[in-house]
Amino acid sequence: MGQRSDARPKMIKAARALIRERGYHATALSDVLELSAAPRGSVYFHFPGGKTQLAVEAAKAYARDQAEMIERAAEGVNSAVELVTAYVTRARENLVKSNYLEGCTIAPLVLEGAREPDLLNAGSAAFSHIIEGLAFQFAFFGMDRADARELAEVSVSGVQGALVTARALRSPAPFDSMLAILTDRAARLGASEPSEVGDHITTEETHA
Repeated sequence: MGQRSDARPKMIKAARALIRERGYHATALSDVLELSAAPRGSVYFHFPGGKTQLAVEAAKAYARDQAEMIERAAEGVNSAVELVTAYVTRARENLVKSNYLEGCTIAPLVLEGAREPDLLNAGSAAFSHIIEGLAFQFAFFGMDRADARELAEVSVSGVQGALVTARALRSPAPFDSMLAILTDRAARLGASEPSEVGDHITTEETHA
């Protein structure tokens, strides 16, 4: 029995990295093939929809990773304020570590795909997935559901804005300023003790 090819996940990983750094239009399929070391025929075999389909899959993968990161972070903190801090700090550290080169995989699809419904829909679904995961964890820590949703939306929006301004200024200062405001807002929204649940459960489990 032949060995299963790993070209598809490698290409998605490469597309994520390139889109984060260069944007959607500046990312060529040839660059994805070069970075992933995938055979040239892999593109339309694994992604018959071409570059658009590859970008959509990259957005989905990025959103899944972000949601999983949020769940892991929630397991190691004791309040919504601490979770906000962990979420923002992770984005800050990743950007600084990349020397201000790597932004978000999803944002370029929204900004550059105004006339491509598939890209816009992928961006909307990806951001919604991240927001819902964050809101779920805020609610677990005792926050009212409406407030949890509000804080999640503001947190994701704040990180997106900080990614852009920090890259422009080549400074993490926008993250620091935004985090101070977010943590104050989290405290004011009344986060208290975690809900009376034995362990954290994932958003997927709620829909099982």
